[in-house]
Order: sequence, then C-alpha cells, then structure tokens
Amino acid sequence: LVAAERTRAASDVDYELDIKPIFAEKCASCHGALKQESGLRLDNGGLIRQGSENGAVIAIGNAADSALIERVSSADVDVRMPPEGVGEPLNAKQIALLRAWINQGAASPIDEPVPEDPTKHWSYQIPQRSPLPEIADENWSHPIDRFIAAKHRQQGITAVEKADRYTLLRRIYLDLIGLPPTREQIHEFFRDDSEKAWLKVVDSLLESPHYGERWGRHWMDVWRYSDWDGYKQQVRGSQRHIWHWRDWIVQSLNADKGYDQMIVEMLAADEIAPEDPDLLAATGFLARNFHNSNRNIWLDNTVEHTSKAFLGLTLNCARCHDHKYDPIPQLAYYQFRAIFEPHNVRTDRFPGKRDVMKDGLPRAFDAELTAKTFLYLGGNDKHPDKDNPLAPAVPEVLGGELKIQPVELPISAYFPALKSFINEEDLEQARRQLAAAKKKHLAATQPAGDGAEATDASEIQLLKLTRDVADLRLRSLEARYAADRAKYATPQKKSQFEKLSTAAAETERLFNVRQAELTVMQKQAAFTSAKKSDEQDAAKKKTAIDAAKKALDDAEKALAKTKEKPEKKETKYTSVGTEYPRTSSGRRLALARWIASAENPLTARVAVNQIWLRHFGEPLVDNVFDFGLRSPKPRHAELLDWLAVELMENNWSMKHLHRVIVTSRTWQLASSAGQVHDSHADQIDPDNHLLWRANARRLDAEIVRDNVLAVSGQLDPMFGGADVDFADGEKSRRRSIYIRHAYEKQMTMLVLFDAASPTECYRRSESIIPQQALALSNSSLALGKSRMLARQLSNEVGGPELGSQTEFVRQTFLQILSRPPADDEYAVCLQFLSDQAQLLSDTSALNTFTGGTKPVVDPAADPQQRARENLVHVLMNHNDFVTMR
Repeated sequence: LVAAERTRAASDVDYELDIKPIFAEKCASCHGALKQESGLRLDNGGLIRQGSENGAVIAIGNAADSALIERVSSADVDVRMPPEGVGEPLNAKQIALLRAWINQGAASPIDEPVPEDPTKHWSYQIPQRSPLPEIADENWSHPIDRFIAAKHRQQGITAVEKADRYTLLRRIYLDLIGLPPTREQIHEFFRDDSEKAWLKVVDSLLESPHYGERWGRHWMDVWRYSDWDGYKQQVRGSQRHIWHWRDWIVQSLNADKGYDQMIVEMLAADEIAPEDPDLLAATGFLARNFHNSNRNIWLDNTVEHTSKAFLGLTLNCARCHDHKYDPIPQLAYYQFRAIFEPHNVRTDRFPGKRDVMKDGLPRAFDAELTAKTFLYLGGNDKHPDKDNPLAPAVPEVLGGELKIQPVELPISAYFPALKSFINEEDLEQARRQLAAAKKKHLAATQPAGDGAEATDASEIQLLKLTRDVADLRLRSLEARYAADRAKYATPQKKSQFEKLSTAAAETERLFNVRQAELTVMQKQAAFTSAKKSDEQDAAKKKTAIDAAKKALDDAEKALAKTKEKPEKKETKYTSVGTEYPRTSSGRRLALARWIASAENPLTARVAVNQIWLRHFGEPLVDNVFDFGLRSPKPRHAELLDWLAVELMENNWSMKHLHRVIVTSRTWQLASSAGQVHDSHADQIDPDNHLLWRANARRLDAEIVRDNVLAVSGQLDPMFGGADVDFADGEKSRRRSIYIRHAYEKQMTMLVLFDAASPTECYRRSESIIPQQALALSNSSLALGKSRMLARQLSNEVGGPELGSQTEFVRQTFLQILSRPPADDEYAVCLQFLSDQAQLLSDTSALNTFTGGTKPVVDPAADPQQRARENLVHVLMNHNDFVTMR
C-alpha cells in the first residue's frame, strides 16, 4: 500500500481528490473567499497560479523553486505556513502531493468555480417564500407535498403509497405525545370514516398535556438540559432544582407559546418579567451552563450553545482565531461574550419553601454591570488584551444590531427579602422558636410530680437564657425588617431610617451578646461533662477534655468581643437579605430580540430543521447546529424557507407547524419495504433523501421506557415536579422526562437506548446493539409490567380455551403494537402458548434463575397464565415495539 501510494503521488496526482482538500483544510481560512492575506487565494486552481500581490507562489513544473513549497515545509515557525496558532503544519505526505502536483504542471479544471463571497451564503439571506410548484396529482396538493413531488418528478421516481391506518395512528401518537394509542382510541379512530378523522386525532394530540412532555424532551436535547450535577452538597454543573426550567418548557409548549417568545424568556425573562417566577424559570437555559471551577468555561459554554441552539452558528470556532470557514472574526466571539459578561445565577425562594437547598428557583440575573470583556490572545485566558475592552455586539454577517436599553428593576427583584411571604415566613419561624423555648422553660420550672426528678438550677438557667435568646432573635428580626423597609422605601425618609437603623443595630447587638452568653454556657456544660466522663481510656478522656476546654475558651473570647461597647450610637445592622443590582444591563434582552426577529436569517430555519428532524428522522440541513459555509445549500432549500416563513407568519407557533407537517402526504407515506413499488426510486435514492417513503426509526430511549408503562396501564399521569433519582428508574412509574438526567447520573436502560448526552445533543445517535435487547428482556420494569398486563387481559378475555386464546393474542397485539396480528403471527403465538404452557407445567424440568434482580411481580403459578405472561413479555421485546414505522 505504501509503495502504491508513493507511485500515485509521483505520477498521478488528482487536483480534486488530493490537492484541493489540502488547501481547504490548511489554507482557505487566510487565503480564501473569506480573507486574502497578501492578496493570495488558494481555493481555486486558476487563482493559485495567478499568485499574490508579491508575485507567483508556484513555479509550474518546478516545485523546488516554488515559494509555496518553501513556506509550507519551513522549519522556522515565523516563516512556516499555516502560522503557529492558526493551524497544524502540513505533514510529509501532503507536502509530497503538493510537490508532485506542481512538478506535473499544477493542473486544475478549467471550469472550476470560484467560491463566492461568504456573506452571500444561502443561510445568511433572510428566508423568502418560493411559489408552490405546480402539481397535477391532487393527492399531492398539500404545500409540503408540492415541493417533494416536484423533486420526484425531476428525478423520475414515484413515491410509495400512504401507510395503513393502524401504522399511521401509532405513528402520530408516538410522534406527537410519545405514547401509543389505547385500544379504545384505536377503535374510535376506525369507527370514524369521515374525511376529518385524521385532523381530529391530530388536534386532540396537540391539545394533550402529553404533547409538551414529548416535545419538551426534544427541545431539552437541543437546549442541553441537565439536572443538578454535583457531589454531596457541591454544585459542579447546572443548578439544584433546574427541573423548574424543564417544567417551564413543557408548560410553554402545551400553551403553544411562540418559539420567539420562548427564546426571549430563556435569555432574558429577568429583564422582561423580573417579578414573575413562572417566567424566571425559563432562564434555567443560562443557569444550566454553570461551571463551578472556571468562569471562562461557563461563559464559553454559554456563547457556544446559545449560538448553536438558536442560530446554527459555530461561534465557538472563533474563540482562538478568526473562524476558518465563516465570516466571523475572533473579535466577534468576544463581543458576543460581552453580552453575557455581567450575568450570574442565584436561587430565589418560593412561598412555603424556606430552605433553598430543598427547593428554590434557579435563575439568571446581571450581577456585575461593570464587568469588562477582553479578547484573549490566541484564546488563552492568561493573555487578555486589557488595553482594549470590548463592547457587546452580534456577528455583522447576520445583519441587524443590538439595541441595548438598561432595565430598571423593581425592589422585589433586587431585594427579594422584602417580599411579603418571605417576611411572614421568617418572622413566623422566629415566633415558633420562641414559643418552643418558652414551653421548655415553663415545663422545667413547674413543681415536680410524685416520683419525678426536679430540673436542676443550671439546666433551668440554660433554658431561661435560651428563651431570652429566642425572644431577642424575634425582636431583632422585626427591627431589622422595619429598618430595611425604611431603607428601600420610595422616597426614603432619612430621619425615619436613621431612627429605625439605630434601633435595629442595638437590638441585634443585644441578641448577639445573649447568643454568645448562651454559647459559653453550653460549652461550659460540655466541659464539665467531659471532666466527669466515665471514659476509662485516659488518653481519650484527656483529648476530649482539652477539646471541650478550647471550645469554651473560644466562646468566652467571642463573648468578650461581642460585649465591647461602640464609641457612639451604632447604626449598622445586618440586613435581612441580599441586595442585588438595581439595574440590569439589558444586553441579553437585546440579544434575545435580535435572535427572535423575523429579520434574523437563521433562527426560524434552525427551528424548522430541528422540528423536521424529529418528525422524519432526518433533517433538511444535515448539520443541525452549523448552517455556515460548511453546510451546502440543502436539497429542499425552498421547502425549508417556505416552512420558516410559515412559522414566523403564524406567530412562531410550533403546534401550527406540527399540524402542517403531519397533515402532509409526505409524512404519511409507508416505510415498509413490502410497499415499495418502485425499485427505480430505491436505486436512485437508496438513502431516501427525496422522501419517497417514510423512514422506519428506533424510538427514543425515553419513549421505549414510557411505552412499557403505558401499554401495561401503569404510567403515572402526574405532571412536573422534582426529578426522580435515576437509580429508581426501574421502580418509578413517572415518565422518563422526569428521571434525573445529568453527567454520571443517568438510568442504564435509557443510556443503552441512546438517551441524549447532557453535555451536548443537537441530534441523537441511533444504534442497534445486543445490550438493548438484554435491557428489555432482563428489565425488572418490563418483566413486572408484562405480568401485570397479562393478568389484566386475561381478566377481560377469560380462560385458556382456544377461542379465548385467540382473543388474548389479538388484544395483546392491539395493546402492545397498536395493530392486530397477521395470520402467521396468530399461528405462531397460539402454538407458543400451547408449547410454553406444557413446558411450564412440568416444574421438575424447570431451572431456577438465580441472576438479576428480584422481580417486582412474581410469575403466575398456573402454567397457562404464565405462558400468557411470557407472550406479553416477548411482544414487549418485539422490534415493532421499539420502532416507529
């Protein structure tokens, strides 16, 4: 192979195959359509031969005298191309190919196109509706079908027929709500033979609350949802209680909130609705990016995934240098980062939830309005260009501008401690503490009853001091609240505030003194107890006494310091809460409105592409997060733009777009090879790029698990709420969207079926591996639910006689696969039931299975019923159960 390669390199260099890819990879970023350093372009053979402003760069027929070869092969990093920091040097094989090409005449196609101005790239132009193609066949009159049929006509192929009604009904249920139809829903659909039957089903599913769960999980992929990722109490990534953002996503989709409005709320709800916790939850999009150890990583993630998710733009590629392909200079990356520079995250309290460790609202806010952004030379955060702080801006190639207007915040946003529910809850807790302390002190001072031991004086003294501390704690809290209310009053009455702040400071000082005295008394008791200890080990006893004595000494020192009188009346007191900035920069709101504008060329296209991917299994633009120059104009560009405009002109309604898509003939085509009647189509377009059939697809991991619960009638209908521990996934009956999903915190079954990576998942991978079959067949969840379903169906159809067995098979297929069995399936299943019952009836011939987990539901004792349980379990492992056809 090596010899053959050397021979080809020396005698048969192909420009398109060998040379052009080298220039594209190594040189085009500085010498291409985007930029022409020294006036040199290396993205076209004719332009290469033309040379630079300094003259020719190749000597045709003489590589040894070519400046190009000298520069790419130089050992001097100051001379070598590409320069250090811009790209890796060419390897020996690449240099050898360039030498051979030049020596052989540097030939290239005469008609080789010159790459166009990158700003003219198709995706940088505002979407426009193309006229609908003229179609003769009325069956293809739907707008989507017109575009698709025109492509079929151009290629001379014929699409397959529509799928049968059973297949279509299961497909639409799984597509829109992620759950299969029940047997009653199947029967209802088949009873309605009107022309509107299909639209009735579509509308009912779009109105189902399960729609938000199904499509919420899709968008959680795109928006990089991750539950709290931490160790013990540590937060490493994302945030505690980020599930409030997940619930906002589901609720917003169910309410058919416009996609543009969702963008605005995710990026800037704190600037448009600073007092609305339901909307503030949307900023979980930003809170999710949190990184505990490095602010730069945090902001890098924010920049990268904001641009990828909403704009299909790999802005992150310009962090270290100008983008190699797209017209995005390095400066633009840091200007985009400047939009997010001031922001941080915090957790706000909910009514009735005093402990934010247990529940709270993770949300974004602007914490440092004066924070500056610097360009990092070479992308190295150790080398910021501090002489040139950057103002926020958006990439020039996309047009528009940031219209930044600072946002004045209400007091409930910048000083939330004065919210009435927080005030009342804190005071109520202090009152309860005082009541409990009074009760204990009163009980200790009551005369002892017959046989009861009286409380000693030191204990009574301790309880009295505890009561006094609780009383002062309440009084101090009331005084500090009064002072804070005066401080933040509009307008503020200075004299009143000074009076209240002085009172608050004095009450707080008294509380601190009594609290310190209580601590001394407690430490004194602990020291006395240590000296009287019955501990036999002298060394251990001495250690305990020494530790107690040190704690006592520390407490006494703290008390002495607390008792020190101030020289004059103190007015400084501890505020009841944290004050945040009173103004938000408005940068994120400006960005959100720029992104969600109909004038932005990318936003609607990117959204449509993501939606199309999940309806068809394949996107219209292959690289769903990169619509830049590396994405050529798609085959169905006119259809993409038509749908993008349709989305925007219908209030960015995703439900409207779903309805348009699933009512098309294209979406309703069959996928089965048995229904492919045009082998010509299979030969011309085996990968189905022209959409002449439907794509049979493996169900998403979450839907596989949910369907096990749904077909067995065991799915918990509860919506929303805190995430369920991933370790409980086999036991929980909640939908999989509610199972904890974070780095190192994922349910095994879901991982095996290709669940989304919480790090980045704009498009899921799809695999077929043996572990998937094992996961279903050995799952305690699947096994237990199959036994429960078998019992339910047996109760419906009756005993094991032949007629009942036939009906059992039919109802089982309808329940699990949403279709009746074919004749051969009837025969195989009936034979299985008979053979399996006979096998199971001879208990002496059976082996006990000792591996795996203990089943939640024990198998039936009756061999006939157990055979039915086995059949149900088999069908839950059927390929059709995990496939959308």
